Amino acid sequence: MTRVFLLPGDTFRVVVLLATLLSTLLSAQAMSAPLGEEMWTPDDAHQSAVRTLADSAERLVAGLYQAVTFDSGTMPAWENVKAMFHKNAVIVLRTSKDSMTVFSLEGFVKDFVDFIDRFHAEKTGFTERVLRMKPLVFGDIAHVLVLYEASIPGSSRPPQKGVDSFQLIRQGGRWWIVSIVNELPLNKYPIPAELLE
Repeated sequence: MTRVFLLPGDTFRVVVLLATLLSTLLSAQAMSAPLGEEMWTPDDAHQSAVRTLADSAERLVAGLYQAVTFDSGTMPAWENVKAMFHKNAVIVLRTSKDSMTVFSLEGFVKDFVDFIDRFHAEKTGFTERVLRMKPLVFGDIAHVLVLYEASIPGSSRPPQKGVDSFQLIRQGGRWWIVSIVNELPLNKYPIPAELLE
């Protein structure tokens, strides 16, 4: 039997390892065909909208937060958002204190639209901003760990911090998001120290 010992400061490595294993397991079935054959092919208008972001894994991740942020009376350009992802991307979100939900790309967008409707955010707008980012890029793969803050302007609800773990691949001359795993800080899950530096 292999024993695992954690040393002080290993929290970040454990989070990266667990996120990588989880996203690999979740993505394996969805991506059974070779990635080069299954790439999402947004039309030229949406492809060009993300082309400058997609030349860097970090810029693409930061661009996603900007893309889902919107002012009152407007909505995100969902086709531009979808153009950032591999078509078989897997998104896992903390949906309550006791559960996480696995979404397809279309399911993720629908869940976001439902959130906007539920909280009437089309009248107030919505903001999601990156507070800290820890990227790891190796060849054509990247992992980006993000501490973010989400808020509805004018809401009595306080801003909500969260941690997103992104897996990306570079294919066809650009980066694609293949998975996101999300967690919210709770008493038993404090924000990793590496994201507070």
